[in-house]
Amino acid sequence: MTQEFDYFRDRDTGKLFDLLLQVSTELHVTDQRLRALEALLVRNGTLAPGALDALEPTGEEQRVLDERREAVLARLVRIITESGPAEHPLRDQWDATLARRAG
Repeated sequence: MTQEFDYFRDRDTGKLFDLLLQVSTELHVTDQRLRALEALLVRNGTLAPGALDALEPTGEEQRVLDERREAVLARLVRIITESGPAEHPLRDQWDATLARRAG
């Protein structure tokens, strides 16, 4: 990690902090969008108040929800497992991905 980005003087602590910021950002954005969407749907009479909380997803809907959860977790784990300097921490992973696609 380069000196200008090494706020904690410990790469692992920095990664943990990056993870926390990413989770917080994801949660905030999701919460805001969900509340706005629900408010619009209720306001327009498309959704009854409380209907979202009572939803029981179908098998296919649950599969989609599960896949989205796994994608978010994969992005968060990537922060912990990235390597390389702060300017391009995922360079090794990017190069490996490109090599797999080309091969």
